Amino acid sequence: MQTIGNIWLWSGFAIVVIVALLADLVLMRHGGPHKVTFKEALWWSVGWIALALVFNAGLWWYLHETAGSVLANRIGLEFLTGYLVEKSLAVDNIFVFLMVMTYFAVPEEQRQRVLVIGVLGAIVLRAIMIFAGAVLLTKFHWLLYVFGAFLLLTGIKMWFSAGKEPDLEANPVLRWMRGHLRISPQYDGNRLTVQKQGVRWFTPLFVVLILIAVTDVIFAVDSIPAIFAITTDPFIVLTSNVFAVLGLRAMFFLLAGMADRFHLLPYGLAVVLVFIGVKMLAIDLVKLPVWVSLAAVALIIGTTVVLSLVRPAKPKLS
Repeated sequence: MQTIGNIWLWSGFAIVVIVALLADLVLMRHGGPHKVTFKEALWWSVGWIALALVFNAGLWWYLHETAGSVLANRIGLEFLTGYLVEKSLAVDNIFVFLMVMTYFAVPEEQRQRVLVIGVLGAIVLRAIMIFAGAVLLTKFHWLLYVFGAFLLLTGIKMWFSAGKEPDLEANPVLRWMRGHLRISPQYDGNRLTVQKQGVRWFTPLFVVLILIAVTDVIFAVDSIPAIFAITTDPFIVLTSNVFAVLGLRAMFFLLAGMADRFHLLPYGLAVVLVFIGVKMLAIDLVKLPVWVSLAAVALIIGTTVVLSLVRPAKPKLS
């Protein structure tokens, strides 16, 4: 498995992520459970994006000094493209999180806890899946075609399902939990379970956490193959993924009140997946430069965002 990752790069990345997570958790705990304001979410979002860009700049500088400008430029573009792809796909993830939390009427002060646990779970899950995927691709090159076909079909499916609200009542995980677990009708602070007359009940917060975890799995299955179309270096795949996920909590509160304003974004994400799927299917025939992929993804996402603002969604008939 070819990778630029060495003991120093892996250690540096781990230290940056651990320090960032600890700072996030300490500041969140210091503020106590509270409703996150738009201004607070905006500053956190800017901070997470800046951290990713600083990491990329530091990686470029290290490679430029040790391996030359050609490799440094290529890796820098691969990281930036992978980060943009994962960040864009995370937006769709956030819309589903918002739907789940709205459906279960999660109190504003508890949403941070749910998202922090979701982010930590997503990081661990993606690390496992990325290393497994890298090993498999090293042994079985034809899996790239499988990933490409999967992304192509996923993009087409996303296009036709865009604008439609998922039916949570039909969710098999939710139906199983309701059929096999005692679920309390009320929240009890941060508690996931409560004892009532000697009987253990699960709170709605537990149900929300499970649904968020399942959503993480589903979106990881979509997003991880997408970044392998950009690069097969596990260091770049993991770092760009993790930095995109780190800002998930802040982005949730930033977009929570603006989901309807970006109503065309799912169509853009669908086109991105189709583009990446076709790119993977033709990987042995056409070698697109990384900057072309970066420009294409940025153009597609930027166009759908602008069109969403220029042509607001029609009010839903009640």
